[in-house]
Amino acid sequence: MKFDALLEQVQACTLCAQHLPFEPKPIFQAHPAARILIIGQAPGRKAHEAGVPFDDPSGQRLREWMGLTSTEFYDRKQVAILPMGFCFPGTGKSGDLPPRPECAPAWRDALMNHLTEVELTLVLGRFAQAYFFGDRGSSLTQRVAAWRDTWPQALPLPHPSPRNNLWLRRNRWFEDQVIPALQERVVQLLRIE
Repeated sequence: MKFDALLEQVQACTLCAQHLPFEPKPIFQAHPAARILIIGQAPGRKAHEAGVPFDDPSGQRLREWMGLTSTEFYDRKQVAILPMGFCFPGTGKSGDLPPRPECAPAWRDALMNHLTEVELTLVLGRFAQAYFFGDRGSSLTQRVAAWRDTWPQALPLPHPSPRNNLWLRRNRWFEDQVIPALQERVVQLLRIE
């Protein structure tokens, strides 16, 4: 299937409509030329309202971690963003609900078949990491601490949410070691004008 036709199908998806708190609104960005892929969990309420991925404090932190401006980050020919679930799943007792399970099996492989230029995949949060790396019993901290095992092709990251401020304070090595390596790799890969 041609890429533009596939994008239209994904944008019109209603597979999990009966399980969502709002009308389905798939939020992602992709282009076959993208060299960086971000696999997140699912859009939050603010991203749902804006219709833009990572249009919230998490996105601001992620852009800082990557060393990118908003313009660079939202250039779909540079950065693809494919969460595990494309629609806001709703809110639970301790934050957003997990991504809906219908989304990744329905669309991930078809989209990934077109993203042949990706050289770095950032994998944010435990749901995305369990899918991408397999659930090997590792905690988020163990997985992120072993970042060199998959570097420079893939990088497990904690979710950039402000909810993870305590984790970041407890794991100073992350900003001292991982972030500089990430920023250097981003500069190597992107065609920033």
